[in-house]
Amino acid sequence: MHSPIILFDGVCNLCNGAVQFVLSNDANNAFKFASLQSEFAQDFLKNHQLPTQNFDTLILIENEEVFIKSKAVFKIVKYLPKYSWLNIFKFLPVFISDFFYDIVSQNRLKWFGQRESCWLPTEDLKERFL
Repeated sequence: MHSPIILFDGVCNLCNGAVQFVLSNDANNAFKFASLQSEFAQDFLKNHQLPTQNFDTLILIENEEVFIKSKAVFKIVKYLPKYSWLNIFKFLPVFISDFFYDIVSQNRLKWFGQRESCWLPTEDLKERFL
C-alpha cells in the first residue's frame, strides 16, 4: 500500500494550518503531501479532469481512490487516533457535511488569509512532500 497523499492549497493559511495539524498528529507518518500548485498535483489534477486553479477543496488520494471535501476529511482523521472521534459526524449525509465544508472553503481566504507563496517544509519534513 502506498502512503495516502493530501493535496492542499499551498497559499491558503487554513490549508497550511491543516497540514501542520496533520503533521503534528500523524504519529505513524502515514501521509505524503503536495501543494495543489506543485507539478505533481497539477499533473494529477489534469489526469483526473479536476480544476487546476481556483481551488476549493483539499484532495486525499488513498489506494488510487480520490476523496474530496468532507469525505477527504473523514478519511484523514481515521489516521489520527486522538481525533478519530470526529468520525461520529460521518452519519450525516454527504450533501450536509459538504454544505458546511463549502461554507468554510468559500470563506477561508477571507477568514484566514493567504500567503504570497507556498509554504516550504523544513529539511526533516521534505521527504514527506512530493
